[in-house]
Amino acid sequence: MKKVLIINGHPDKESFCFAIAESYKKGADLSGADCKLVHLIDLDFNPILTFGYRKVSELEPDLVKIQQDILAADHLVLVYPNWWATFPALLKGFVDRVFVPNFAFKYRENSPFWDKLLVGKTARMIVTMDTPKWYYFLMNINAGHNAMRIGVLEFCGIKPVKITSFAPVKSSDDVKRRKWFAEVEKLGKEQK
Repeated sequence: MKKVLIINGHPDKESFCFAIAESYKKGADLSGADCKLVHLIDLDFNPILTFGYRKVSELEPDLVKIQQDILAADHLVLVYPNWWATFPALLKGFVDRVFVPNFAFKYRENSPFWDKLLVGKTARMIVTMDTPKWYYFLMNINAGHNAMRIGVLEFCGIKPVKITSFAPVKSSDDVKRRKWFAEVEKLGKEQK
């Protein structure tokens, strides 16, 4: 049985992302996957990496637990909105605090290279935005998508990382949103 961890990075509990995350979970549950959904807004942690990597910051219990969940998962699903061409501060702080050296990657001594410690896992990013996808690609070069996919997930060894974007959310109607929910539920059933 595939273990799936869904991480919702939207801070608003009434957001479209919350509904998207629930749709993925519904599909994964229907397929018999061992699925867990975590809303970052429900976790108790300081999102500021105060000392960078110069000094280790002790992880709060919620972050220790989520690291265990990440290690146990076969497939990670990150659901979040695209704000200012990237991901929200809550998700950025989570990444800064959780995907740390000796957990997600390990620096090699006297070398510019690193070891990827999360090899063997796959991921799906589900990103909502108000900017049309074509504009985001042409004008922003998919900056936020690349920061998460390449700069975080693949950096730590997670591959493949697939991306689903829904846009523009602001002007979408109920028919369009129901179609998106069905698409996400299907992704959940397939754990893709």
